[in-house]
Amino acid sequence: MPAGNTGTAATAAKKQRDSRMKICVTSTGNNQDAQVDPRFGRCAFFLFTKPEGMQFEALENPNLNFSGGAGIQSAQLMIAKGVQAVLTGNIGPNAHRVLSAAGIKVYTGVSGTIKDAIGKYKLGQLKQAEAPNVGSKFGMQNK
Repeated sequence: MPAGNTGTAATAAKKQRDSRMKICVTSTGNNQDAQVDPRFGRCAFFLFTKPEGMQFEALENPNLNFSGGAGIQSAQLMIAKGVQAVLTGNIGPNAHRVLSAAGIKVYTGVSGTIKDAIGKYKLGQLKQAEAPNVGSKFGMQNK
C-alpha cells in the first residue's frame, strides 16, 4: 500500500470498529432528550446505541427495585447486550468490577441529556473511570 493511503486505511478501520461499537447510557427517560441518570444499577432506563448513529433501543431497567445486587445484575445485562462502553453519573464497586472484568469501559461523571452525553463521548471529552466513584448501595438512597 502506498504511504499516502495509510491514513485512509486507518480511518476506514476506525469507522468499521465504530460501526460495531455499542454503548449504553443510563437515562431518566426512554428517549435521547432525557437526562443521564446519575445511578448505574438503579437507573430508570438503559439507552443502547451505536455512536455513529442516533438510533437507539430504550430498555426499562429490570433491576431498579432489587433490594440488593442491582449493580451486578445491570452489569451482567451490559455483557449480555454486547456493550463496549457505559456512560453514567456514578458506579459502585461491584458493578465496576464486573464491567471491568468483561472489558467494558466505564465513563462516570456524565450529565446532561443523552444526546449531549453521546456527543461528548464521540468527541473524546469523557474520562474513563479506572475505579468506582461511589460506595455500594449508593443508588438505594435515591429511590
